[in-house]
Amino acid sequence: MKASTLIRLSLRSILRNRMRSLLTTLGIIIGVCSVIVMVAVGEGSQASIRDNISSMGTNLIMITPPRGQNAANRLVIEDVEKIRKEGAYVGAASGVVRSGSTVVGGIGNWPTTVYGVEPDYLRIKEWNTGAGDFFTERDVNTRVKKAVIGTTVAKQLFPDEDPVGKRFRIANTPFDIVGVLESKGSNAMGSDQDDIVMVPLSTAISRLRRSKYLQSIEISAVSEDRMDDAQAEVETILREAHRLGPDADNDFSVMNQAQIIEMASSIAKTLTMLLGAIAGVSLLVGGIGIMNIMLVSVTERTREIGIRLSVGARRRDILRQFLTESVVLSLSGGLIGILLAVGLSHLLEFVGLRAIISPFFILLSAGFAAAVGIFFGYYPAHKASAMNPIDALRAD
Repeated sequence: MKASTLIRLSLRSILRNRMRSLLTTLGIIIGVCSVIVMVAVGEGSQASIRDNISSMGTNLIMITPPRGQNAANRLVIEDVEKIRKEGAYVGAASGVVRSGSTVVGGIGNWPTTVYGVEPDYLRIKEWNTGAGDFFTERDVNTRVKKAVIGTTVAKQLFPDEDPVGKRFRIANTPFDIVGVLESKGSNAMGSDQDDIVMVPLSTAISRLRRSKYLQSIEISAVSEDRMDDAQAEVETILREAHRLGPDADNDFSVMNQAQIIEMASSIAKTLTMLLGAIAGVSLLVGGIGIMNIMLVSVTERTREIGIRLSVGARRRDILRQFLTESVVLSLSGGLIGILLAVGLSHLLEFVGLRAIISPFFILLSAGFAAAVGIFFGYYPAHKASAMNPIDALRAD
């Protein structure tokens, strides 16, 4: 029997019971749609993570305190100075401390994030001031109370005037605003990069944080191809600064931009696979539903099968016919599920959730839906083809 004839007969049988066929494919529809959407959201999250980390700076190397409950933070400003002085592959370096705080001034107050940084921080982050100036190395050394604010903070506190030259308070400490950063907008994760206040690192440590230890040291390597050299160099410098012996473990963690992206993406990838596997259970349920309805169909059409066998139809023709019906039924559900997944993914974009659908995964989903039809449809098809024509013709 020709393939076109098999498909035509299958469609005729499926359309004969439209509602039953639709309900049968519902499990496949939900399964395919869920898997595609889950994976698309996961891929979108990974892409957002990569974009977000890439926007953190150029050729970035980040040094943080060691992980572990009993690990002590030993990162201090002197470490940054030593790295800047001795690092041949270090283009820029800055110690960083940060904390949430409410700033008061202008027309009211605004909760924001205050960063204590050094002048090199702008170079690392590829940031510029849009108005005024940034504080200098001399300002850091003398612990002046100067601040540079983001455009969001400027709009909230000084909507109708130039904030440069104005004074505001951070944690009850007055600061003079010397500059406004250029707007960067939201990053890939939707966080407002302009909702920020920067003050000299030494000032933040002595007047706001009251602790000499840094939360991180951020470094920009001189070039991308020197990232590994810079990372190894920084590790050597810090081990020397902290007087660690040859057999002692590092009391700090060093990661470059690529490693940060890989670590963050691996977490998102694992979560995506877990969600996809959970959603895939509905495909299994849908396949069982197809097997069930095909067994019912074989029982209902026992006499038809007997007539076909008695007039010369081969058993493999019967097998192919019912197997084709199962595949067409499953593949139809898969195609509907794909269309729903594409529409739902576009809808998620409108609510701010990034979803990336790969054409390869769409083809894979369609192929998997067909495979489900073959796997769960084979037993009913084989049962139909194995019928005795005489017994089938006697059936009511």
